[in-house]
Amino acid sequence: MSDYTVFLDLTKEAHPPDKGILSRTLFNDDRLKAVLFGFAQGEELSEHTASMPVVLHFLQGEAKLTLGDDGHEAKLGTWVHRPTGLRLSIPAKTPVVMLLLLLKPPTAPTPVK
Repeated sequence: MSDYTVFLDLTKEAHPPDKGILSRTLFNDDRLKAVLFGFAQGEELSEHTASMPVVLHFLQGEAKLTLGDDGHEAKLGTWVHRPTGLRLSIPAKTPVVMLLLLLKPPTAPTPVK
């Protein structure tokens, strides 16, 4: 049994739907959660904040990315680190595939009795 996870081509793991947004959790442990998103053209991840830092990596398509008050044009290869509490919204201009990494805080060790 292996103790690692491999995806040789993430773009083949998520296909943007014709309508809506699909998400698939690829990995989840006590330090990291990796979720692959597929957005149909015109769909939007509405403005929200998060309780932990995240990394966004755009693997396909184009989207308008709003971080706080700043707007950016996200495309293939766009990479973003977003700190806790920063507002984010993502309307997809074309079909989009995006990897989201949630960076979980370290957990305190359980005291030994």
